[in-house]
Amino acid sequence: MFHKKAVVLTLFVLLGVALTLTILAAAPSTTSDAPTSIESLEKAALQGNPTAQLGLGLLYVNGHGVPKDYAMAKLWVEKAALQGDAEAQYNLGWLYGNGQGVAQDYATAKLWFEKAAQQGLAEAQYNLGLMYYYGHGVPKDYKMAKLWVEKAAQQGLAEAQYNLGVLYDKGHGVPQDYKMAKLWYEKAAQQGNVMAQYNLGGLYYNGHGVPQDYATAKLWYEKAALQGNAEAQTYLGWLYDNGRGVPQDYKMAKLWYEKAALQGNAEAQSNLGLLYAQGHGVPKDYKTAYAWLNVAAASGYQNAIKARELIVSAMDASTLAEAQALSKIYLEKYGSKKSQ
Repeated sequence: MFHKKAVVLTLFVLLGVALTLTILAAAPSTTSDAPTSIESLEKAALQGNPTAQLGLGLLYVNGHGVPKDYAMAKLWVEKAALQGDAEAQYNLGWLYGNGQGVAQDYATAKLWFEKAAQQGLAEAQYNLGLMYYYGHGVPKDYKMAKLWVEKAAQQGLAEAQYNLGVLYDKGHGVPQDYKMAKLWYEKAAQQGNVMAQYNLGGLYYNGHGVPQDYATAKLWYEKAALQGNAEAQTYLGWLYDNGRGVPQDYKMAKLWYEKAALQGNAEAQSNLGLLYAQGHGVPKDYKTAYAWLNVAAASGYQNAIKARELIVSAMDASTLAEAQALSKIYLEKYGSKKSQ
């Protein structure tokens, strides 16, 4: 089983707003005389206070005390941005990058991210780096991506540290260097970044940049698995299944495979099916084995397709019919989007 690396994230983050899709959430800058009510905030904003203008704009984004209105948010955030407020410049870039309150415009998003980045705002530096990585609003340029992501990483931004690790891991914009990838993954992983934990586990699993060490791979996979990462849950299950870095424990393998399988991970579904087929950690059950293998096979997972055929040959027609009926239920619940 070969560890599959996670990819660079594509996400613009709006400062000061706790959105469900937001990885980062930082409150806007405040001062000791910052307005404390919507009325006083609006009054201060009208008087040209950039902190108040930004704060009012964020209220319109969230719909806190005012109707949610991205156009109004853009109006107020832009006023603060034009006064040089770095967080406002960044948030204005977010609005353009996500097409909220304005037509989506990566070039303008890049302009505002760059202004904030040049003032040292880590989140702006990070997102500016992502724009260069993906060629959004600028020509794709891995070296520029690395330059800006590194600036944010050096300020301690976990997502930037993780992505800098990915750049070194893949050799994008820098020579491939697993030791440097490990260094940056570890910094982000220690801050709880789930993808960094998963990829750090992968370095130890494969012996890339570090001596191969299944026990340490298990430690990092487990941290990511406990945060719900299906890939990490699958690899943690595999370690228990094969007794690598831990004593062999089919029940623990089943536990982790199942968590990932319920999230639609085809490899975990296949491995879970094999546990049922072999009676490892669970009573032998060809019907459940077939159901899980069929769900994984529907995603195109080749190992599951081959194993499913062996299971079919071990069942009579009546049992196979029951297995197929169960599989239909599983496919509707746990099949990947690709297979549906």
